Amino acid sequence: MNKKALLALCIAIMIPVVSYLIMKYASTDAVIVPRRMLLDTTITRVESGKEITDSIWHVTKNIHLVNQLGDTVGLYDVPGKVIVADFFFTSCGSICPTLTSNMLKMQRSFNKGGEARNKIDTSVVQFMSFTVDPERDSVTRLKNYADHFGVNHDNWWMLTGPKDSIYRFAFEELKVDKFSTEPIDPDFVHTSRFVLIDKDHYVRGYYNGLDSVSLRKLARDIGVLMLEKDSMHPGKLPFDPLLMLVFLIISVVVVVVVLTVVSKKNKA
Repeated sequence: MNKKALLALCIAIMIPVVSYLIMKYASTDAVIVPRRMLLDTTITRVESGKEITDSIWHVTKNIHLVNQLGDTVGLYDVPGKVIVADFFFTSCGSICPTLTSNMLKMQRSFNKGGEARNKIDTSVVQFMSFTVDPERDSVTRLKNYADHFGVNHDNWWMLTGPKDSIYRFAFEELKVDKFSTEPIDPDFVHTSRFVLIDKDHYVRGYYNGLDSVSLRKLARDIGVLMLEKDSMHPGKLPFDPLLMLVFLIISVVVVVVVLTVVSKKNKA
């Protein structure tokens, strides 16, 4: 084997492992992951003589309400899904129709390909719209409103129930007034915000549901959380890539040494 053939062999052996290492340790750093938004408290502890501070992030508590189909459902009924939530009421003549239209566009953006084209993939995101006027927004009224906009009921719930439960959920669990530049009346939750919740029920972002730039960021962040969902339990490789790299390097060195010895014997 001449030197060019040997070099080609080494490159062919090294490329797969090096590529894997680059993807594993470099590509993840390039992705901007939406941070957890709501910090409950911090706990300081000492480990091995070093002081370590742990952040305790707020986990959104469950809530049970009734959707537009008359089913009693809960926040925790959609395990493994990213959740996008907003607040509206059916008689709203200002921002609510636009918020609903923009959320509808986002729902329809999750189309399946192939033979299922134009069918929405309901396994990724759950949309939840909470009425802030539950006294008037009955199940029938919510159903008519949803049908008017043509929403897919499978992964978009329009929810009604006790007003105090909805408002407590809005301010104590989702904290819709947090980091907000717009005033939000505690007696009437009229806000343009969309709230992004990850599969572990941490709030990961607030977005202006009337702003196209903010909505594009929401779409990007949903995609990032979808990848994060898969990366939480990655499949195990049949080998340790670092050990394999060491093995391949040793193999190459052995091949080089053997070929050098053989070459010298042949010349002698």
